[in-house]
Amino acid sequence: MVTITDKAKEKIDHLMRDSELDASYFLRVSVQGGGCSGLSYNLDFDNEEKKGDQFFEDRGIRMALDMKSFLYLAGTELDFSDGLNGKGFAFNNPNASRTCGCGESFSV
Repeated sequence: MVTITDKAKEKIDHLMRDSELDASYFLRVSVQGGGCSGLSYNLDFDNEEKKGDQFFEDRGIRMALDMKSFLYLAGTELDFSDGLNGKGFAFNNPNASRTCGCGESFSV
């Protein structure tokens, strides 16, 4: 399961309101090949279920993960930072053995 911090929930809610997305939309969290460490994180809004999707909800945010992504992201916390050292979503992934400097890719 992926958990969401209060800051990440606020930002996701804000993005959904700004995009005028209704309650049929959920957050799709996935892992793709690429990035300087081999795998990269991906976030998007979606309203179509795909075969093999695993659904979770935390703090009122509904999330879908495909099975491959679920295996890499189990136990991960999604956070959001708007500080001076960087702005954006951050994945605190206990499964990552190495991450790149920008935090956008990882390896296991």
